[in-house]
Amino acid sequence: MLTFEQKQGIIESFPQLTKKEISLKRINYHFEESLYEKTIVVEKLHPNGNGFVFVGDLVKYEKEANDKGLVNIRDYSEEALSEIVRDVIDYLSEEEEEDLPIIETWTSREGATLELEFNDRSWNIYHQGNLEESFGTREDAVAYLREEGFRLSK
Repeated sequence: MLTFEQKQGIIESFPQLTKKEISLKRINYHFEESLYEKTIVVEKLHPNGNGFVFVGDLVKYEKEANDKGLVNIRDYSEEALSEIVRDVIDYLSEEEEEDLPIIETWTSREGATLELEFNDRSWNIYHQGNLEESFGTREDAVAYLREEGFRLSK
């Protein structure tokens, strides 16, 4: 396990971060250039070696993160700590890409049409503008459409 001073050295090697001392000899490190409201990258780094890094919804760290998007770095190696801090700075620096909705038209043999639309992490099926069904994956939505006798229109 890295010492408090070693962790400080690694974190402070990122010039983008600003050190702010808080209560009980703990330290936060802020990324003031964050494109989001969240600016704290490292929270509550304590002299006992405990501390947290905010990872938000970065998929890479979802198994380690708690429900607030924080990862405990107590037992992190030098490489792992550098990597997670770099990943979070990149994450907070990137503009969120607005996903254009994906819209597909599906038709039955009888000529009825449904639209399959991907928007905000959901695959929704619409009939004449009205939501009929919603699925978490495209595969589930397509399976439903095929079971109902619909085929992707060309």
